[in-house]
Amino acid sequence: MSKSFCTIIVKTISMKILLLGEFSGVHWTLAEGLRKKGHEVCVVANKGGWRNYRRDVALDRKSSGFLDSCRYLLRLLLLLPTWRGYDVVQIIGPAYFVELKPKRAYQLYKYLRKHNKKVFMAAYGDDYYYVKACVEKHRFRYCDFYTTTSTIDNARNRESIQEWLHSDKKEYNKKIATDCDGIPTCLYEYQVAYAPYFKNKTRYIPLPINTDELSPRQPINDSKVHFFIGIQRERSVLKGTNIMYDALLRLAKEYPERCVVEKAESVPYTIYQELMNRSDVLLDQLYSYTPAMNALLAMAKGIVVVGGGEEEHYQLLGEKELHPLINVAPTEKAVYKALEQLVLHPEQLQRLSEESIRYVETYHHYERVAEKYLSFWENPLQS
Repeated sequence: MSKSFCTIIVKTISMKILLLGEFSGVHWTLAEGLRKKGHEVCVVANKGGWRNYRRDVALDRKSSGFLDSCRYLLRLLLLLPTWRGYDVVQIIGPAYFVELKPKRAYQLYKYLRKHNKKVFMAAYGDDYYYVKACVEKHRFRYCDFYTTTSTIDNARNRESIQEWLHSDKKEYNKKIATDCDGIPTCLYEYQVAYAPYFKNKTRYIPLPINTDELSPRQPINDSKVHFFIGIQRERSVLKGTNIMYDALLRLAKEYPERCVVEKAESVPYTIYQELMNRSDVLLDQLYSYTPAMNALLAMAKGIVVVGGGEEEHYQLLGEKELHPLINVAPTEKAVYKALEQLVLHPEQLQRLSEESIRYVETYHHYERVAEKYLSFWENPLQS
């Protein structure tokens, strides 16, 4: 009798959750945490190109050509009946959860809204509110669009401004944000972008990291500091890795006997991980206030991260003492100075490595993050 009663209770509190779309593996990792808590989760996403995201249901559009578009739409229509009856549906942004034009994506959103209990829109990347916050130039000291001294003018930023501020994506973003049950944000920047407009239903929730699956780093103990930087050719200027790499090259020239520089440029993810696992220090996201997935995965392995650790993000977490990230201003001079200190004082690396692991376990462990999402989905409106 008691056992049956417990079973009924577990079934009652268990939720049926649909995570639609993907961003750097966040939804899959979140799903792993939710499943640990006994919930039924389905992740639907495309493969993300070379990243080859894990997912339960594949929804890939090979190209925008006529035949591939027809195949994609047919696949979508066949899946629609299975996207009903969920307690929670969470979509990635207003336009990235499916590969459709904004008008059709909005029609799909309305279908999800009609046939499920709650729908949340995760603010995980560029959209109208984030781009607007950037171009206004008073929310951040610096960002992907400008530094402390100049505007970052490149094709990608011009495209984002046109896409989100001067197209129909703007209106659909505003409609979905206004209508949805809640807006979880994964970085300080996105929280700042959305909170002024949707304070009562916007909540910062740290990115989830599955530390159980991570293989430990294998540093090369040769008395040198091993630096690692990953460069995506099409995103180098956008993420500031070009500036970071220049600082690394100057460091290697000045201290050839004290450091080793390893660069991975647009390589498969498995090779990227192998190279990173042999490093002591990772350089990542010069213009970010907050560590993203790549930096957090490295920190979980005990790799020290340079970049993306402003005081504002620690304040958002409520953390006053555990500050393992080596934050730098977005200039080559600032990056070089920080790297030089690591080369001249390598004894601090062990402490920073241990603190990095503790930081991820404290704020980003996938089961703890899953609990935060469950709490938010249960009660998204804040007083």
